[in-house]
Parts: sequence; C-alpha cells; structure tokens
Amino acid sequence: MHSHHRIDWEDLRFVLAVAEANSLAAAARALGVNHTTVLRRVGSFEQKLGVRLFDRLPSGYTLTAGGEELLAVARQMAETVTELERRLTGQDLRLEGSLRITTTDTLMASILPSILAAFRQRHPGVLLEVSTSNALANLSHRDADVAIRPAVDSPDALVGRRIASVAFAIYAAPSYLQECRVASVDEVDFARERWIGLGDALASTSVARWMRAALPSPAALRCDSLVAAREAAVAGIGLTALPCYLGDTTPGLIRIGAPVADMTRELWLLTHEDLRRTARVSAFTEFAGQALAKYRPLFEGHRPAEPAR
Repeated sequence: MHSHHRIDWEDLRFVLAVAEANSLAAAARALGVNHTTVLRRVGSFEQKLGVRLFDRLPSGYTLTAGGEELLAVARQMAETVTELERRLTGQDLRLEGSLRITTTDTLMASILPSILAAFRQRHPGVLLEVSTSNALANLSHRDADVAIRPAVDSPDALVGRRIASVAFAIYAAPSYLQECRVASVDEVDFARERWIGLGDALASTSVARWMRAALPSPAALRCDSLVAAREAAVAGIGLTALPCYLGDTTPGLIRIGAPVADMTRELWLLTHEDLRRTARVSAFTEFAGQALAKYRPLFEGHRPAEPAR
C-alpha cells in the first residue's frame, strides 16, 4: 500500500518562517519559540516528505529546488487559509451583519430594549434580530446566536454566564385591591382571591407549577404569556405572579409580599461553543453581560429603597 504523506500544516508554518527569514534563529524569534523547536519541526517535515527543503550553508538556510516548488504551493495555501479566515470573520472585524437573539417577551417588555439601543449606538453595522417566542430557540441547531433567558442551569454545548437569580412575586392593581376592600397588602389571602393564570404554553415554567400547586383553581383568566398576564393584572382582573423585573417596573401594579422562593430562576446569557469567538457575538455578550449585571438588584427582587419623603 502506498503510504500517504500528509502535510502537517503546523510544520509547514515553521518551514515558511525559515524560508522567509533565511535563518533558524530569526525564524525562531518570529515564531516566539526556541531554535531547537524550529530545527526539529523542519527536520521532521523533511523526513515525512522524504525531500530536502533547505541547503544548510554557512550564510544560512537556502531553499533547494524542491523546497522552492513546495514553498510556492505552501504560500498559496497560506494565503488561501488567511483569506478564508478573513472572509469568515471579516464581516466580524467591522462588526457588521446580523445577530440573532432569542429572549423572553418579559425581558423585551422591560430591561432589554434600552440595552439593545445602547449596543446599536456603539455598533451601528450590526442588525439585531430578536425572537421572543416562548419556545426555547435551539442554539445548538443555530436558530439563534445568543440567548438571554431564564433557565435552571446552562444547557450543555452552550457556553455562557449566569447573570443573576430571577425573583418572582405576586402583583395586583390598586383597583383590584380596592374592589376586594383590602386595607393593606399584608392581609391578602391568596386562597380567596381571583387569579390570572397561565396557559398551556407556559405550563412547564416554575411560575405555572407554583400557581398550580399553591392556588385555588380555576383562574378567572389564563394567558399564554407573562406580558399578557401583566396587562390583565393592570386592568384589575386579579392577582398574578410575575418576575420582579417586570412587575416592579410596571406602573399601576403593587407587589404583594416578598418574592416567592419556589418560583426563582436564573438568568443566563448563552451562546454556542463554536460562535463565542466571532467578533459580533463576543462583542454583544460582553456588552450585554455588563449591562445586565447592573440590573442585578432588580432581577433579584430587591426593591429600590423608597424615596425619602
């Protein structure tokens, strides 16, 4: 069987460096390694190919005719590879092109738009595509580049950072509390109140699970999104559970009681392992990570102190 001479691209880099520099020492300096390493890589390369590439002369290393031939091809290859790398990440150097973000409607109804606006100001060439369907876009199949969403933990194959824990609490409109003649929020008896529940689309979430376990059924109204539940609560239809970052920032809602521990989630900023190095994705995750972290007190349900009277 014919033994196939595989060209080792790494070895080739060393050969190219020596050819450019005409000397081992200069090539070693250019590559940031010691000169025995260069000697070894060039030697092993010549041995694998069974070709002598350099004449070792007192004046330095000069290419043999075979070496010249190989090097011409190698240089073309190196240029092609560099060109390919530039093309793949090239749009990214200028930070242009589209970036697909999957997130939740509650984040888009509260904190995220101002963060996206600030990112766009800094990188006007990036077009943002935001998807807020409650179905978790599948990052591993590349439906999105970045996900910003509550999860119990970071899914495999995805890399990311945990931004904060996400607290949930119960909210109602002042009009509802008046109608029910509740003098203070401390006397709300959850079991006797009217509720805005969550539909099947959210059935598996920690909020829906808590509501099913803790509350009398059936709900006066069921919504398939927390943003819709918020709107229903503002209208005075009943009590509902919301993430504090949404409930606490909604004028016309009052938080009743402390956050409910059983509903707590974690907010993650995730991307796919293969994408984390593209400039657009890393610029966005860096920027969004810092911006989101500033909202940690809001995410974790620590109310801003009441303004002094």
